[in-house]
Amino acid sequence: MNVFWGIAEAIFEPNHILTVGTFDGVHLGHQKILARLNEIAKIKNGLSLIITFEPHPQFVVRRPEKEPIKLLTTIEERLKLFAKFNIDRVLVIPFTKEFSETTAENFVTEILYKKIGFSHILVGYDHFFGKNREGNFELLEKLSKKLSFEVERIPAYITNEITISSTKIRNALLQNQIEFANKLLGYDYFIQGTVVPGDGRGTTMGFPTANIKFNDEHKLVPTNGVYLVYSLINDKIIFGMANLGFRPTFYTDRKKILEVHFLDFSSNLYGKTINVHFLKYLRSEQKFNSIDDLLIQLNKDKEICKNYIQKLNIDKNFVIL
Repeated sequence: MNVFWGIAEAIFEPNHILTVGTFDGVHLGHQKILARLNEIAKIKNGLSLIITFEPHPQFVVRRPEKEPIKLLTTIEERLKLFAKFNIDRVLVIPFTKEFSETTAENFVTEILYKKIGFSHILVGYDHFFGKNREGNFELLEKLSKKLSFEVERIPAYITNEITISSTKIRNALLQNQIEFANKLLGYDYFIQGTVVPGDGRGTTMGFPTANIKFNDEHKLVPTNGVYLVYSLINDKIIFGMANLGFRPTFYTDRKKILEVHFLDFSSNLYGKTINVHFLKYLRSEQKFNSIDDLLIQLNKDKEICKNYIQKLNIDKNFVIL
């Protein structure tokens, strides 16, 4: 997969089969678009092209009354997910205040058609683009007659009467619904971080933990609680149980920390960057009256994790980045 950073780097190709969007999460709905993109590219002997933006447009044109968006995927993570779908090319356009003023019609005619080239464009069922989000499927249909390209709208991906969207997934992650979020994503949600030294308290208790420092402040962090997780370490999937939150039994500083006790694992991870994939929400974070009470609960959590791991389908699709 070839990645181009900026319009000036793009290679003009009149037979691009392209789609445009932020694709945050690259969830099942997005994956449906990518599959169709590849299908058409193969039929027409063209090149599949994804055009996406960095930073996320909502960081640039956010209304003051709205909270900053939290991302399901960083641009690096999105690119790795795109690569798994065998996309030929990705163009990352820097989204600036100046670029946000580009009208929808100019975006299609002056940028997509004249500078990048395409013969077929795919859009999602709810896709809007251009200044003030004035561009839509109807505008593309109108311009297609003038410029002789084909346009196709992909219907919503609906599962169990639920239309998949990045917003629904964000809400699920913030409401203890990690398994539901994973189902809509098509893979297990993950956070990347670097393992940093802690205070060693877990080791003295018989539950050594890897303390994870989040690598991107814009990445969405699930709700506080105890989770079954896994990471790819030394090319092997290692399961663990994680506490995400403020560790109220020992601390009052309200500093959010991700601690992972990896099961049946003892190697030194300090300084390593790992992805922690969230499999199952076990319980809320709580304050214990004593270390003994905490240890009793930790052993219960560990047993629950081991039982769940044994029941995992051996054919489970681990999407590891």
